[in-house]
Amino acid sequence: MVRTRPDSPLLFEIVQRPDFSFETSAEAEGLWPVAGMDEAGRGPLAGPVVAAAVVLDPDNIPAGLDDSKRLNHAQREALFETILHSARAVAVSSVCAESIDTTDIRKASLEAMRRSVCGLSVRPKLALADGRDVPPGLPCLGRALVKGDQRSQSIAAASIVAKVIRDRMMMDCGRRHMHYGFEIHMGYATVRHRSAIVAHGPVQRLHRISFAPFRTADSDA
Repeated sequence: MVRTRPDSPLLFEIVQRPDFSFETSAEAEGLWPVAGMDEAGRGPLAGPVVAAAVVLDPDNIPAGLDDSKRLNHAQREALFETILHSARAVAVSSVCAESIDTTDIRKASLEAMRRSVCGLSVRPKLALADGRDVPPGLPCLGRALVKGDQRSQSIAAASIVAKVIRDRMMMDCGRRHMHYGFEIHMGYATVRHRSAIVAHGPVQRLHRISFAPFRTADSDA
């Protein structure tokens, strides 16, 4: 897809959309089924990191799959339901804030992805990971794809599932901790969220105490 850049009517950029070419190439290598895996929630100050793994049905790929960050809420929700009904297998895993604090967010994200692949009801022969790292301990061969959620439909599907599940978890946190607005910012470091932390302090077992601004506050004490 080609679109005009907003800063100039004379400049254009190519918008890459995910396709099934990586999965088709893997099948030609004898690596089938193929799972896509991705995570949501690496950057927030609060909440878990959530990962999903998806094995798509090549004969029933949902239309409109894309990086979850390029979709709006309604599009993600609709595709989430379609993925659950059309995919051959879907699995979700999460690592809580306390566990993130005891390791680090990179390790926690990779562990969540590993667990999601292990939880699939269909055992893949290849798992495609968004990013530069392959989670250690996978039950199959793994390959990393930079910007994989914009290149592979399987990874894009996983990104949507992970995002929707995590958003729903944070919405529930918002109902239980009404001062913080988790249902709006999903735990990210917005002005409202930071102001709530200053006014009310961190929520035990929900905020990532190893993240700034909590480390900064400790060092200033």
